[in-house]
Amino acid sequence: MRLLYVFGLILAVRLASVFVVKTYFVPDEYWQSLEVAHKLTFGYGYLTWEWVQGIRSYVYPLAIAALYKLLALLQLDSAQLLVLLPRLLQALLTTYSDYRFYVWTGKRKWALFLILVPWFSFYTGSRTLANTLEASLITIALSYFPWHGEGTAYLWPAAICCFLRPTAAIIWLPLTVYHLRKSRLSVLELILKRFFVIGLLVAGVGIAIDTYWHGQLVVTPWEFLKYNIFNNIGSFYGSHPWYWYFISGLPTVLGINTLPFIFGLIQTVRKTEKFPVSKQLLIAILVSLLVLSTVEHKELRFVSSLQPLCLYVASDVLSRWSYKASRTKLWLAAFFILLLNALPAWYFSTIHQKGPIELMPKLRDIAQDYRDERDHRANILFLMPCHSTPYYSHIHENVTMRFLTCEPNLKQQENFKDEADRFYDAPMHWLRSHIPVHPRTALPSHVVLFDSLGDKISEFLTNYKLLHNIEHAEFVESRIGKSILVYQRLQSGEDNAFNRKEFQEAEPAMEPEALPSENLFN
Repeated sequence: MRLLYVFGLILAVRLASVFVVKTYFVPDEYWQSLEVAHKLTFGYGYLTWEWVQGIRSYVYPLAIAALYKLLALLQLDSAQLLVLLPRLLQALLTTYSDYRFYVWTGKRKWALFLILVPWFSFYTGSRTLANTLEASLITIALSYFPWHGEGTAYLWPAAICCFLRPTAAIIWLPLTVYHLRKSRLSVLELILKRFFVIGLLVAGVGIAIDTYWHGQLVVTPWEFLKYNIFNNIGSFYGSHPWYWYFISGLPTVLGINTLPFIFGLIQTVRKTEKFPVSKQLLIAILVSLLVLSTVEHKELRFVSSLQPLCLYVASDVLSRWSYKASRTKLWLAAFFILLLNALPAWYFSTIHQKGPIELMPKLRDIAQDYRDERDHRANILFLMPCHSTPYYSHIHENVTMRFLTCEPNLKQQENFKDEADRFYDAPMHWLRSHIPVHPRTALPSHVVLFDSLGDKISEFLTNYKLLHNIEHAEFVESRIGKSILVYQRLQSGEDNAFNRKEFQEAEPAMEPEALPSENLFN
């Protein structure tokens, strides 16, 4: 009964995140999962260059596509359910992984508390990111790891995780070495009969799935490593100094939980014999951070899979500390940790970068209902940094849409610039070169942009009236304003100035807002 209660509590928190989190984080949540699944199921959608080059696996999108297919068969494939159900699926997997974390830690109260309260887990635990899936699979695998006996059940989720996200192998390298050293089985028997067999089966199934859907023989883990690690393509989307994960990346993901983690780290180093599991986890964490630090392109989500390891170390030492601490100290520590996780969870889940999520239902209505004077459907142009919003998966209407692409320099051209860079270098020149203006109906019916761009293309916007002004974020960045604007093309007889005045009287302009620093696609 106690375990059922614990599972219900975890489930309630993870389901709450599905409905509370209404903000944009990174493009991969949509463009590497939902968008791919939508194209697989309904025949239209956008596949980014990664899918053309074969560096992404279809395994995760296929799970979402199965949901989409079921909805289509039941004639329930509304855009709302296409957005909601994949997040519910991921929330359920996160719930199970959190439950396994509680079991793995010996059903400690501190472990349950620490796995429930982190702001980053609430913020990302229901997002359809491969990194969220990776963190869940790693946690499940660690809960089956033979810390105090024999067993190889952990190899299945670990192998799946490494196939989908090859960089996850960094975590497992020191842990499998530890397993080989402590196992009563011979190293040769363990490798040949367990590691090799399970790895071969998982890889075989994964390669078969990817080969079928990519249309040619492809080993996606190898392609992933070749492009992102060996060819360093990721640096095209930004780079950080080698120490970024140590001083910013991991501390940001952990938030206030960094303090009990550091406490656990110090205690483990001082008394390794009392914390044998934490010792091995710290080795895995250090190896992972060192290896990941050699890659120029860095993001918070790339170390999210280390969070459960860090939380184990923290819970291990806090549980021992609790035996001697007073009730007052215990409640103060818990309240402090809860409050300083709740505040960022609320802010980032409901306020920061909310524009794209509020935008898509408005574009969906436009896609469904709009007809111009020639009875043409909507034709939407996104003049924003590439992948700044979700796409067809959130609109679920086969209308014409275009955005500024940002494919990397795959052909090693000199002085290469992607389409988005070329546009922002000279916005009006790009528009004159790419957008026909005669007749007026040749123009896109709707244009979506950040307010910071408006003055730079005011000449182009004389053909449009302002339709929506959507708050986005509080901080302005180079190509991003504080709000997202939606313009609709003027029809015959409409006057731009009159319609702008009419719009301002009907809907006063809101204070603008901004898009994420991680809005470039990787």
